[in-house]
Amino acid sequence: MKSVSRLSSWKLLALVGAFACTMLVACGDDGSDVFLTRSDTESSDVSSSSAQSSSSSDRYSSSVRSSSARSSSSISVAYAEPCRDEYFDDCEYGTLVDERDGQSYKTVKIGDQWWMAENLNFAYLQPTETRDSSSFCYDDDALNCEKYGRLYLWGAAMDSAAIYSDDGIGCGYIHDCNPAERVQGVCPQGWHVPTRAEFMVLYESVGGYDDNVVAKKKLMAVDEWRDCGAGCTDSYGFTVLPVGYFDEKYEDLGSNALFWSSTPYDEGSSTDNAYYMYVNFYMGFGTADKDDANSAKSVRCLKD
Repeated sequence: MKSVSRLSSWKLLALVGAFACTMLVACGDDGSDVFLTRSDTESSDVSSSSAQSSSSSDRYSSSVRSSSARSSSSISVAYAEPCRDEYFDDCEYGTLVDERDGQSYKTVKIGDQWWMAENLNFAYLQPTETRDSSSFCYDDDALNCEKYGRLYLWGAAMDSAAIYSDDGIGCGYIHDCNPAERVQGVCPQGWHVPTRAEFMVLYESVGGYDDNVVAKKKLMAVDEWRDCGAGCTDSYGFTVLPVGYFDEKYEDLGSNALFWSSTPYDEGSSTDNAYYMYVNFYMGFGTADKDDANSAKSVRCLKD
């Protein structure tokens, strides 16, 4: 795998006391990854079906924008009661089949949203100017892809090369892009890369701003996280796994989960900043400015 010439570094974002704001994360890059031209693959080749319908990282920027999800998004979301614990499971599940490669994914309904209950594992291999691929397995180990899904550059998550749709065309480092309100991106047809606001709806649905410390644990997989003990309950079947991320090297397996959104930080300008959702036992959701949009993170698709 080729490496990016320049990648921004993070400093640890310290959160004090029990108050942890419901946030998504803005990110940017000083590197030079640019997606190449569109391939000959046509969007008509893609279809899907669905049934029913801590952090050990010290790489966070010291420049932080922070406010609560409720105040920043002005959303009002009904609380969804937990649907599972160690003794019962009453969650509403379905199945998504990605007809591009035949892979099947568990899905789950939380509030009014249908989510993939697993990380996407579609091999989006479009090269960049400095890399021979744009999605990766942690530690370059195919077994990690099977368990955790793939890690995607933001341009790959957005399908910047417009292989499957034009929704996020050009969205990558130093490319002006105005993504559609709903971006299919790397997701199967009928599903899309969540916006920042849609992630906030999820977080509010499980208690978010009012119950941040507990809410994050209710989204995290049981017996997968370091130092989590009995705290992680996966009470909604969302099953966040601590796959970590890639930024010059693979980091934080067992400690972090980061999910790209389709929302640029500065819409209509160079897209070296994009929001992502950050889940960690110690931090929950936080914000860090000037992360690297060419680092690789996970993707969870949301049903259209």
